[in-house]
Amino acid sequence: MTDKSASPDQPQAATVSAIPKSKAPGAAKPGQSGGAPETPKASYERDGNQLITALNLLRYLWPANKPRLRLLFVLTGLSILLGQLFLAVTPLVFAAAVDAIGGEGAFPNASIAVIVGLVAAFGLARLLSQGSQELSSALFIFVGQNGIRTVALETFRHLHKLSLRFHLDRQTGGLSRAIERGTKGIEFVLRMMTFNLIPTAFAILIVSTILLINFGALYAIITFVTVVGYIIYTVAVTEWRLKYRRMMNETDSEATTKAVDSLLNYETVKYFSNENHEAARYDGALKGYESAAVTSQLSLSLLNIGQGIIIAGGLILLLGMAVPQVVNGEMTVGDFVAIQAYLIQLYLPLNFLGFAYREIKQGLVDMEYMFNLLEVEREVPDREGAKPIAVEGGHLAFRTVDFGYNDDRQILHELDFAVEPGKTLAIVGPSGSGKSTIGRMLFRFYDVWGGGIEIDGQDLRDVTQSSLREAIGIVPQDTVLFNDTIAYNIAYGRPNAGREEVIQAAELAQIHQFIMELPEGYDTRVGERGLKLSGGERQRVSIARTILKDPSILLFDEATSALDTDTESAIQASLAAVSRDRTTLVIAHRLSTVVDADEIIVLDKGKIVEKGAHQVLLERDGIYAHMWHSQQEADE
Repeated sequence: MTDKSASPDQPQAATVSAIPKSKAPGAAKPGQSGGAPETPKASYERDGNQLITALNLLRYLWPANKPRLRLLFVLTGLSILLGQLFLAVTPLVFAAAVDAIGGEGAFPNASIAVIVGLVAAFGLARLLSQGSQELSSALFIFVGQNGIRTVALETFRHLHKLSLRFHLDRQTGGLSRAIERGTKGIEFVLRMMTFNLIPTAFAILIVSTILLINFGALYAIITFVTVVGYIIYTVAVTEWRLKYRRMMNETDSEATTKAVDSLLNYETVKYFSNENHEAARYDGALKGYESAAVTSQLSLSLLNIGQGIIIAGGLILLLGMAVPQVVNGEMTVGDFVAIQAYLIQLYLPLNFLGFAYREIKQGLVDMEYMFNLLEVEREVPDREGAKPIAVEGGHLAFRTVDFGYNDDRQILHELDFAVEPGKTLAIVGPSGSGKSTIGRMLFRFYDVWGGGIEIDGQDLRDVTQSSLREAIGIVPQDTVLFNDTIAYNIAYGRPNAGREEVIQAAELAQIHQFIMELPEGYDTRVGERGLKLSGGERQRVSIARTILKDPSILLFDEATSALDTDTESAIQASLAAVSRDRTTLVIAHRLSTVVDADEIIVLDKGKIVEKGAHQVLLERDGIYAHMWHSQQEADE
């Protein structure tokens, strides 16, 4: 279930209008300016190819720019091989010790010293085998953890590069679970492949070769057939039951999404006494997970039973062949012990190989979503050769801008206006007129369909997005803070700022005194989304953050519309101080906040219908005057 968050400028009842093709030839439509549309289901919740996923993982284990890690990777492989060779020697040494004790084979009259020496050699071989395994683990930890950190960081960075459209369509809980499972899946796959799958493959090759040389082709053939049959059965049944694992993942993501969504809207749930309703929704998702988990476990039991039958059959057949040869003197007791030791040495890890293969396959499924996230293309990429923006005065201009969120509905129509450096322009209009869309276009969360947006003559599409956003500061209507301290949230405007600069910004935003009255002062934690603070307090923190950023251009997006009259007046004073001598764009619904603007434009259905100063617009007795009188009557 995808949570489609509608834009405030996209009312459902609005009239659908055609997009004038002549206005924007070749203009970018939604999802087309940077590649494929960024819809979560299509981009990262699709089934993929596990082989491609494994190859994607391999490039993180063999980083091109880190020769030290490449060397450690090679040394890990050599240590694993050496450990298996030492392990393969142990049954031969043990068999020689048994023959020496019984006076058979190569040691018919062995002394106590020889027997003790063979036992010591047996122990030393096992010790060297274990030491090699531990060495490989110690070497690989550097490679593996670096690979996990690299892919997790790359995914995190990529998510922040994706467009606003992707994040409006996102399922926060499901997305976070996909990343969490993907990271754990990488760690598990690496551990299973490096310390179980690869060593077991070496063991099978070495044991089969020893059986062929020492005991004949029939022993090697039976061992080979048993191993191949075991692998074929494991692969076939595991592939069949993978669909149940995917069902578990999907229902788990659905349950987590519903839980996160409900808890984030805790107050709304309480307002409407819908605890039982939320519990029922959550339980519905859990029932789906329960059903998938039960089916998955039953299929696992079927797999384990079949694996046990194959292993037991091969073991009985080989030992049954060896017994008559021992009785007839064709094979020593030591040889019989060696065969039994090799079979145990081979089948124990082979039995675990079934578990390892299953978990690797399931880990690859978990990794699919995260790697698929990396394939989601940016809807609004930087152009090749884009340069940092150079803001000199801060002249802002919208040049006949056309835009819509969907290709069948246009929001802005030939929008044309300019803000002179150091001046304030206010944009007002009814809900759904396109006011907030203008702010999103200014930050280049979307690209225009036609026309262009310029700052000091530079088209926003020709400059880097990071430099553009560094040059613009915003005080939004709904200030969302990080669950950290007040100092951290203010310093977010410029993370390298010192405490004195943070305090100075707070003083200019007129919140310093309030902070100092708190028991922990600037180290007070603001809670999830900053909900431990009031709306006015959060707005002041947002203003302080913007002051600290010190941008050339300011955007106030209905910054006081949700506040009471007294708080609004105080916040307005802070906003006026911040915007002094800066190019300022004010998006407002309450007209009392824009009476001092140098110019006001009135939007209606994405078009400019009036323009002028406050008094001029009142005298014109148009839409603005009607809105003004309506709000005045409502206030009275």
